[in-house]
Amino acid sequence: MRLGLIVKGLAMGIAEVIPGVSGGTIAFITGIYEELINTIKAFNFSLIGVIKKQGIGGFWKAINGNFLLLLGLGMAVGVVSGIFLIGYLLTNFQAPLWAFFFGLIIASAIYIARKIDHWNAVGIVFVLIGFAVAFGVTLLSPAEGTTNFLLVMISGMIAISALLLPGVSGSFILLLLGMYTIIRGEAEQALSTFASSSIFVIFFFALGCLIGLVLFSRILSYTFKHYKNQTLAILTGFMLGSLNKIWPWRNPASWIIKDTNEMITDVTVMNKDLLLSDQIQLIKEVKVLPGDYLFFDPQIMLCGISFLLGLGIVFILVKFEQD
Repeated sequence: MRLGLIVKGLAMGIAEVIPGVSGGTIAFITGIYEELINTIKAFNFSLIGVIKKQGIGGFWKAINGNFLLLLGLGMAVGVVSGIFLIGYLLTNFQAPLWAFFFGLIIASAIYIARKIDHWNAVGIVFVLIGFAVAFGVTLLSPAEGTTNFLLVMISGMIAISALLLPGVSGSFILLLLGMYTIIRGEAEQALSTFASSSIFVIFFFALGCLIGLVLFSRILSYTFKHYKNQTLAILTGFMLGSLNKIWPWRNPASWIIKDTNEMITDVTVMNKDLLLSDQIQLIKEVKVLPGDYLFFDPQIMLCGISFLLGLGIVFILVKFEQD
């Protein structure tokens, strides 16, 4: 049980670092999603009374402390390792990385859909609504980011809410807010140089995440309790709609040079180093076939293997469900 929770947290942490992939997806397919939502929901002012009457032991039990500690430990390791690992994977194995998650999300959507007790027209409508919302989000253009502490906190509240939704990536929401490169860069600085300015940015981001978790968990807990089939259906749609963002082969179509705020649409001036740098902000990408993939090796064979691995790993994660 302990090792299983740490592994699940590790997988969730790594997933949350990657735009287009949701830690909520990992939580759902490993069978801890509803427990996670209800555990977060337990944080309220009534805990003060619990401490007074039952002490620390009662408080720890009320917040499902062992569950949170082990899962949180795994997530912390996953996020920290993911921050440094993702740069390497995106530089050397970009298409296979997206292919892996493409397969994982397809298998996860099937898994969630099979959790629905019975299908009817209402369920199909909710799938279509979820698909439309997630697909529409993937078409939005990124905004300009900032290190303003208040806006950093608000972005944390929004992004962490997405973490709780399978198929909606918190990192992708940060990308749309223009905050992904900023938060990731500040996190790297905080972890490597302990710069006080970066630590403050991460502190306010974490504070926003905490507030968002407490508020949004109550909404999800209510919908799962009273409208479980409809909630599962809309989450299935979210996951299917998010596939538009993680097609393995995508070329840049337009981007902004951050120093000059100039928009560029001429792909001939783009190169791999510029695409991977923090000097630009991608505005639009176009999905292409492997033969038309620019700047990176399409790695077709490796993509196929990664896709199948993504499909297969869902079954491995599901085995932890009863642990």
